[in-house]
Amino acid sequence: MIATSTSAPTRDEVAALYHLPLLDLIGRAAEVHRRNHTAGEVQVCVLLSIKTGGCPEDCGYCPQAARYHTNVQAEPLMKVADVVDAARHAKENGATRFCMGAAWREVKNNSQFDSVLEMVRAIKAEGGLEVCCTLGMLTDDQAQRLADAGLDAYNHNLDTSSDHYDQIITTRTYEDRLRTLGHVRDAGISVCCGGIVGLGETDDDRVDMLHTLASLPEPPESVPINALVAVAGTPLAERPRVPVWDMLRMIATARILFPTSMVRLSAGRLNMTEQDQALCFLAGANSIFAGEKLLTTGNPEYDQDRHLFELLGLTARPAAPCGGHDR
Repeated sequence: MIATSTSAPTRDEVAALYHLPLLDLIGRAAEVHRRNHTAGEVQVCVLLSIKTGGCPEDCGYCPQAARYHTNVQAEPLMKVADVVDAARHAKENGATRFCMGAAWREVKNNSQFDSVLEMVRAIKAEGGLEVCCTLGMLTDDQAQRLADAGLDAYNHNLDTSSDHYDQIITTRTYEDRLRTLGHVRDAGISVCCGGIVGLGETDDDRVDMLHTLASLPEPPESVPINALVAVAGTPLAERPRVPVWDMLRMIATARILFPTSMVRLSAGRLNMTEQDQALCFLAGANSIFAGEKLLTTGNPEYDQDRHLFELLGLTARPAAPCGGHDR
């Protein structure tokens, strides 16, 4: 039995759920999904890299790390007007959430952060879009400034389990990530937090990460499940492609653990067939990232997703009233 909304599940409960026979797990997740969400409705999101490359972190999967030799070139922070134009284009193509990512280790109180705050205010003024940022670590004051600007959500993934974490990243700690999540939550911003499948982690690591998410003071409003996109020049370049069965198990378990959250089928969709993606939606995914790039890696284009939605009878989730988010 999984714990109620007033108590977190134990690790053993999460493990028992995760290890259910796959078809039973998917069937149970589909039932949970239909009880808590509109069947066949998928939110379309767009993630734009507003400051690309040159990051001082050593995340083993990331082509934006300055220390790795990839084909990603460092670029300065985009101009506010150009970001607002990109947000308008996203909305015209059916997106209801627009996320901005900057290749920073942490936010600094400088003119660049001031520009990001201006971007948030300008996009919110356009209406019809939830606005999300992923900018690295935040202080409590910085989180509050983002909230005051109108930010709906902040993405800060755990990536993997605490035990496996130092095999992937050494330039910040797991506790650093949890601290930022706390600042975001305390500022009243929705937490978007998930992980990456395919980093060389074990099933135990996956269970541990899901249990950590389920043990947060409040469930994440949004849980992205990413398949590793192995990029030449990074330490994880030779990792094999993630089997769809692994993605299905993670998505279905997340859906049951977080019944009312958005479970986002995120990085790695370009390598998935239409059949693979259909199974992910059946297992409880109800959000995708659209547009030709997901930060710096390839992603299905709008026309491909329109065809997929038509084929599967899916509809794009409409914008929330006043561009707000679900809590």
